[in-house]
Amino acid sequence: MTAPRARYRTGLTDSSRWDGFAFRPDDIVVSTPSKCGTTWAQMICALLVIGTPELPAPLTALSPWLDMRLRPIEEVRATLDRQTHRRVIKTHTPLDGLPPAPGVTYVVVGRDPRDVAVSMSHHRANLDGSVLARLFAVAGPEQEGPRQPRPSDPRLRVLEWIDQDLRETVWHLADAWSRRDDSQVVLLHYADLSRDLAGQMRLVAARLGVDVPESRWPELVRAATFGDMRRRAGQLAPDEGLGLFSDNDRFFRSGSSGQWRQLLTEADEAHYQRRLAALAPPDLRQWLHHGSGGA
Repeated sequence: MTAPRARYRTGLTDSSRWDGFAFRPDDIVVSTPSKCGTTWAQMICALLVIGTPELPAPLTALSPWLDMRLRPIEEVRATLDRQTHRRVIKTHTPLDGLPPAPGVTYVVVGRDPRDVAVSMSHHRANLDGSVLARLFAVAGPEQEGPRQPRPSDPRLRVLEWIDQDLRETVWHLADAWSRRDDSQVVLLHYADLSRDLAGQMRLVAARLGVDVPESRWPELVRAATFGDMRRRAGQLAPDEGLGLFSDNDRFFRSGSSGQWRQLLTEADEAHYQRRLAALAPPDLRQWLHHGSGGA
């Protein structure tokens, strides 16, 4: 990870907020595209670091989103500076936009892009528009607001995501895929977390060098299940303390895969496959669709 850093800026994030960040050599950076399992990966890492199923603070306080522009960077850095435990830092910036640092572990989670599209459709419907408008106004004139209007039909919202957002998600995961043999990069897949959470958590612990007593594993794994996380939505939803969601419980709406099959027609699926083929090589496409039960 020594190439010149790319710069990523959206209406909500700015990767330049990493400039000058003082890493600690055991930091964990969770770098995932939106709706690929960011909160899940944060929770797994936090449970392994803290070592108990009950976290001492809301997840957004334990694992702040450093490059989100709606909170002053000085405030985010101060939160991280005060932490005495091993730090887990959230970002949606691809690895080529992050500073390289010795000892730091970068955790990336991939997911079938069609499931990402469905999840994002529900996610955007749950955002509180009035809160977002107020926060965007405070952030300043350079801040871009959400694209409006969005289609009311769920199928059309998924197709819109495929046409407008698939590229950036694939780029993020393609970059991580190219670094999958890097000792500092841990590349996970949402389907594997769903199918074998205990095994995946043990893999992450081994890569992080975290020693978990055998008797502690069952409760840590249980705390990372989707059902348990939904039960604690008020503490775990990535609301950043800003009131972003109409309903925190809806953030943990499903967690299942394959719901795109209920929305997309054969023609829609063919369109998606053509789009993906133009963005990703065959081996990456196969990995992205890992566990999807189809092409």
